[in-house]
Amino acid sequence: MSQAKVIVVGNEKGGAGKSTIAIHLSAALLHGGVKVALLDLDLRQQSMGHFFAHRRAWLDAAGATAPMPLEYPLGVELATAPDAEALAQFEDAFGRAREEADFVLIDTPGGDTAISRAAHGSADLIVTPMNDSFVDFDMLGIVDPVTLDLKRPSLYSETVWNSRKIRAAAGGGSIDWVVLRNRLAPTEARNRKRLDERVQALSRRVGFRVGPGLRDRVIYRELFPFGLTIADLSPTIRPVAMSLQHVAARQELRALVASLGLTGFESGELMAAE
Repeated sequence: MSQAKVIVVGNEKGGAGKSTIAIHLSAALLHGGVKVALLDLDLRQQSMGHFFAHRRAWLDAAGATAPMPLEYPLGVELATAPDAEALAQFEDAFGRAREEADFVLIDTPGGDTAISRAAHGSADLIVTPMNDSFVDFDMLGIVDPVTLDLKRPSLYSETVWNSRKIRAAAGGGSIDWVVLRNRLAPTEARNRKRLDERVQALSRRVGFRVGPGLRDRVIYRELFPFGLTIADLSPTIRPVAMSLQHVAARQELRALVASLGLTGFESGELMAAE
């Protein structure tokens, strides 16, 4: 690839599954044989950084191998640093990552920060997971409390909109935006229908696509402490007992990757033998 594709996983609400999506996307890309650089901007939690530290430790202990990303850690002290200092360190790490990788994947915090806004403005693709509830939809759009009609986009939607305008004005091309319906609930069909209608209405208004996310599966939680994902499982990497659930989970991850249009590389390892 001539230039790294920049993927930003973000919204301004915690608990929507941003780090889970970022981790699984990075693993799927790595098994596709491309170089993936990671930037974890959630400076306090650093879930993605901890995940890959656990991965390295587990692989060493098990005598196994699996692809690893390029990492450009930003210290926790940057969370309280002046914006100018934080931006300077982010730009330095981002510049190096973009030179050395095929994909730069950025996990953002559940809040509005200067470096998160800078990351959104640098994105080729913004991926926004949302849980299946109006609590999460409030992060994207505001509804009337009586009629549930869509009133206006939220501050986060405006942030993405502004990033797109600035990028286009600078001649940097367009930013694709995909909202993932994450952790879908198996019941509450009436509430889901209401939510679907508002999501679709907002997508037409502010210009995002809607894609499938990841369900709340036990297998994802079981693999997390080892620094592994469903994409890593193989005859030599099986830290937990397997079942038919992990077959469905693989299919779910493939559908997620396909919905984001990440198809320009060989992804055979994601299809590894069960």
